Amino acid sequence: MPYIVVFDTNILISALFSTNGNPFRCLASAKIGQIESVTCQEILDEFAEKLLVKFKFTEEMAQSAVTEIKDISRLVEIFGALQAVPDDPDDDMVVECAVVGNATHIITGDKHLLRLKRHQSIVIAKATEFVDFLAST
Repeated sequence: MPYIVVFDTNILISALFSTNGNPFRCLASAKIGQIESVTCQEILDEFAEKLLVKFKFTEEMAQSAVTEIKDISRLVEIFGALQAVPDDPDDDMVVECAVVGNATHIITGDKHLLRLKRHQSIVIAKATEFVDFLAST
């Protein structure tokens, strides 16, 4: 069974800034087709916004980073209907994206998501845990 993964915004940002870390390895496994990446416009918008506001990227640089993620991902549409993360409703979009995209994993560094451990059959894990998991399969 192929692994279908939703990468949270913090993983996308970490992968962009550290080319030798586990978030980068996770995305690299999507680029080479070892796993399937699934995302939604809401995650891409949050990614772009963080790059623009927090990291002072130019619009062009931010769009380039978003395009790179889009190119390696299957885009699904979410409707903001799922409420799965009581401590941080902003994280609901990540879980809903995973549900809609039939994901097997959510990869995140977010403590609110990690506290859930899983949602339905979707495993919620840190990048390090997922890299170790992939290496053992």
